[in-house]
Amino acid sequence: MDEQNGNRPTKAEAAYGLVRARILSGELVAGAVIQQGPLARDLGISTTPLREALRRLMSDGLVELDAHRDARVTSLTAEEARDLLEIRRSLDPLAAGLAAERRTRAELDTIRATATELLPLRADPASYELATHRRFHSAIYQASHNHLLIQSLDALWDKADRYRRLALETGRSEEDLERTRADHLALVEAIATRDSETAAAVMLAHVNASLGARAATHLHEGDNAHA
Repeated sequence: MDEQNGNRPTKAEAAYGLVRARILSGELVAGAVIQQGPLARDLGISTTPLREALRRLMSDGLVELDAHRDARVTSLTAEEARDLLEIRRSLDPLAAGLAAERRTRAELDTIRATATELLPLRADPASYELATHRRFHSAIYQASHNHLLIQSLDALWDKADRYRRLALETGRSEEDLERTRADHLALVEAIATRDSETAAAVMLAHVNASLGARAATHLHEGDNAHA
C-alpha cells in the first residue's frame, strides 16, 4: 500500500488481484500467452504495474516470464498435480485431526454453517461454487490453531483449484457427488465429537477421492499415452 492511497490498493496490487482471478477462474487458460498491452488496456492501467503484478504471480507459480519479457500462464502438469496431492494427503488429515481436538464452539458453528452452503461441483463451475468448498475447508484449517499449517494449506488451495477445474471438464457422477457430501457430513460429525482419529481418516479418504486426485491420474495417463 502507498501512503497517499491509504488503504486503497496500488495499481499493481489491483492488477495482481484481477489477473490472478482470471487465471484461477480459467478465463486465462493454462499455457496461454498473456498479451500484456491489450490486458493492461482492459484493466485500465499501464504495462508497468501489470509487469509488477506478473512478477508477483510468477512467485506464486501461476505465471512464467522469460528473458524477452514474454508472459505465459503456467501449464498444468502431472508432476505438480502429483505434488499437490502428496502434500494434501499429509496436511489436510493433520488439520482435520487438530481441528477435532482444538476447535472452539464458535469455530464448530462456522464449520457447520459453511457445510450448509456447500454446492455440488459439476462441469465448468462458477467461482462462487468453488468458493463454498474453500470456505468449508478453510473453516476446518482455522480450527486447527496451527498458523503455519493454515498458511501452507491456504497457499495450496489456489493452485489446486486449477486442477479441480480440469477434473470437472468430464463431469461427475451422482455417486461421486453423494460420496463427497457424505465425507463433508462425516467430517463435521467427527470434529463436533472431538474424534480426531476419525476426522483425519475421513479427510484422507476425501483427498484420495478428490478432484485433485482425478486430475493427477488424468494428466499422468495423458503423459504415458504420449510417451
